[in-house]
Parts: sequence; C-alpha cells; structure tokens
Amino acid sequence: MAKTLSIVVVEKDHERALMIVDGLREAGDFDICVISEEVGLARRIAERNPDLVLIDAGNPSRDALEDLTLASAPMERPVAMFVDHSDTALTKAAIEAGVSAYVVDGLRGERIKPILDAAVARFHMVHKMRVELSEIRRALEDRKVIDRAKGILMRARGIGEEEAYGLLRKAAMDQGKKLIDMAQALVMATDLLK
Repeated sequence: MAKTLSIVVVEKDHERALMIVDGLREAGDFDICVISEEVGLARRIAERNPDLVLIDAGNPSRDALEDLTLASAPMERPVAMFVDHSDTALTKAAIEAGVSAYVVDGLRGERIKPILDAAVARFHMVHKMRVELSEIRRALEDRKVIDRAKGILMRARGIGEEEAYGLLRKAAMDQGKKLIDMAQALVMATDLLK
C-alpha cells in the first residue's frame, strides 16, 4: 500500500490556506498540515517531517525568502514556492536556496498537482546528482591518498607504480582491509615518522 504524501502548507492568510487545502484535496489524498505562524517555523516543519513543503509567499523580500527556505529545509525535501511577483534576483535566490519549484503568478487550485509533481521530480533529480557528486568527490580524495601511498612505497623500495599498487593491494587483502584504509594507514604512519 502506497504511503500517503504528507504536505506542510505555509500560509498566513486563512482564506488562501483554505483554497490551497481544497486544491490539494481535489488533486489527491494527502496528509495536510497548515502552518500560519512564522514563529518557530523551522521547528514545526521539522516536527512534522513532511514529504513536501508548499509555501505561498505572495510577494517575498529576499530576507523573507531566505528565512522560509532555511526553515523548510529544501535540501531534505521538495519545496514548492508560489509568489505573486518576482524578479531575477529573487528567482536566483530561490533556486540557489534549493527550492524545487518557484512559481510566479500566484497559486491557483488547478495548478497545484502538476506543480507538486514537477517539484518532487526535480527534487529527486537534484538529490541524485548531489549523491553522485559526493561519491565522485570521495573517490577522488581516495585516489589522491592511494597515489600518495604508492609514491611512498615507490621511494622507500625503489619500485615502479604498478608494483607499489600491487604491494599495497596485497597488504590490504592480507589484513582484510579496504585498499583506501591501508593507504591511509601508510600515509599517516609516514607523516608521523617525519
């Protein structure tokens, strides 16, 4: 059975909040919570831990935009932000803050579902890219350490790169360790002996 999507709606105006909730109810079966107070917004969103945050910001200032995006943790979940008017700087700030969907020209009920779908899809795409980038960075750092360990072995034993790599790899296998762990241990021991 599919999990019901939980949505936090951040909206000060009671009438607009009702319109948003009605639009969401027409679009699907969601667990909806409306937060109308900005005081303690980050804590309240964290307590709910929603799948998605929908912010109807009207006409936000840059500071208000930053506060809302920080409170809604766009790096942890999709955030859809609706504004009445925007300019290039605000759009750029929203995108840099990690907002998944930044929709200008306000919020209308019939637009909610496709926008939420797009926000969720974009969030997952960007999240996947962040994970891949993190893995690539870690692999690069590991490669640097392994290369440094090979260099240490090459100088100490007067051997070539392939032989140094084989020696490092054999030592890791003999000790039941990962190659990177063995390389780090060798580099650390060498640094201590200097």
